[in-house]
Amino acid sequence: MMLLRILTLTGLLTLALTSMAAPPRQAPDPELRSILMDAVAETAVFQDAYYAEVWLMDMSSRLERYIPDPYTRIELLKSVHKEATRARVSPELVLSIIHVESLFDPWAISRAGAQGLMQVMPFWRGELGLKDSSLFDMQTNVRLGCTILRYYLDKEKNLTRALARYNGSTGSFRYPNKVYKVMDTRWKRR
Repeated sequence: MMLLRILTLTGLLTLALTSMAAPPRQAPDPELRSILMDAVAETAVFQDAYYAEVWLMDMSSRLERYIPDPYTRIELLKSVHKEATRARVSPELVLSIIHVESLFDPWAISRAGAQGLMQVMPFWRGELGLKDSSLFDMQTNVRLGCTILRYYLDKEKNLTRALARYNGSTGSFRYPNKVYKVMDTRWKRR
């Protein structure tokens, strides 16, 4: 009886460990690598103080339930707006992606090994010469995530397909539909 119990536990442990193994790493797209390297060196800011204040206040009140600390909340919103604007994507779309990907947990790690707010794969650090950088750093993660999203938008010419590709679920509408629902119910500006 004890031997059967040990064998069962060993089998379950083996099954759990093999299901947690990271998928084989694909070679990064050289064009995306180049775009991400440019993004690492680039910065942008709000261009209109009134708009910045209105947007930050609006989004901060919506984000408070996920990030209680006002300083952290405003820093994230500034980073999201800056990087989304730089990448020519909607800041509200980026907030929706972060909501779905990590629920605003900067320490989130997926089963595939993606890290941080926008769930960026760690191999990008090595590809971009950022080995000393952390994907758990809000600004690094949001900059790379927005740049990757822009790349997929340019390639796909279709937001739904770009979102599926961002999530690694090309051909499925499940992930894009989640992002759309969150954007419509939580982050869309009225």
